[in-house]
Amino acid sequence: MPQFATYPSLKDRAVLVTGGGTGIGAALVERFCAQGSRVAFLDIAEDPSRALAERLGAAGNAPLFLPCDLRDIGALRAAVARAGEAVGPLRVLVNNAARDDRHRWEEVTPEYWDEAMAVNLRHQFFAAQAVAPVMRSAGGGSIINLGSISWVIGQGGMVAYTAAKSAVLGLTRSLARDLGEAGIRVNGIMPGAVMTERQLRLWIGEEDKRRILDRQCLKRLLEPDDVARMALFLAADDSAMCTNQSFIVDGGWV
Repeated sequence: MPQFATYPSLKDRAVLVTGGGTGIGAALVERFCAQGSRVAFLDIAEDPSRALAERLGAAGNAPLFLPCDLRDIGALRAAVARAGEAVGPLRVLVNNAARDDRHRWEEVTPEYWDEAMAVNLRHQFFAAQAVAPVMRSAGGGSIINLGSISWVIGQGGMVAYTAAKSAVLGLTRSLARDLGEAGIRVNGIMPGAVMTERQLRLWIGEEDKRRILDRQCLKRLLEPDDVARMALFLAADDSAMCTNQSFIVDGGWV
């Protein structure tokens, strides 16, 4: 039976997760709560988010759910401020929210392109911009941006998504340089094919699972917790000298 790390530095640390209601985001929220962190999360999907907060509250450490459409930067800034007021000065931001809709390149309109950037990229910068002054005042912090291996492997059928996720790498490296003097670390996580409920419902069937396992070095399908555990390490003091990096969690696909 695997045994996983407890990070003393994460106890009582104020954490904000975007897109925390389902999938990888829900695993992030649950794992940070299990570490004893003070967790707030944002999501547009209210029903699953409230159910998650209620379930974790019954387990003894309720996260704060704040409904938010991250495409609305004014609403995002207000939600970040509310989160900080409720759980304390934010020391960890996990920019997780995204939507990997498939689309044909011939059918992409300027409006669809802008929507894809707003959902998958733009909010990451503005969330970081909102939390950075608080982290600077606190003496440092950790920002973790969720990317994807999809652009590395040249996945087709989702060009706007892969363009946005490739840009997360540049965003991460630039912010790491700009914020390093304030003691703020900025790293990325690039997951492979993670078996979330949405992926299994929309995109991944049994044949897809076999193809994924053929591509991976490790012959186990990825679960949301595999990504969340990397985020815990990058949020904790154990990774104090890790910044300007993107960590691949894909079972050895890339």
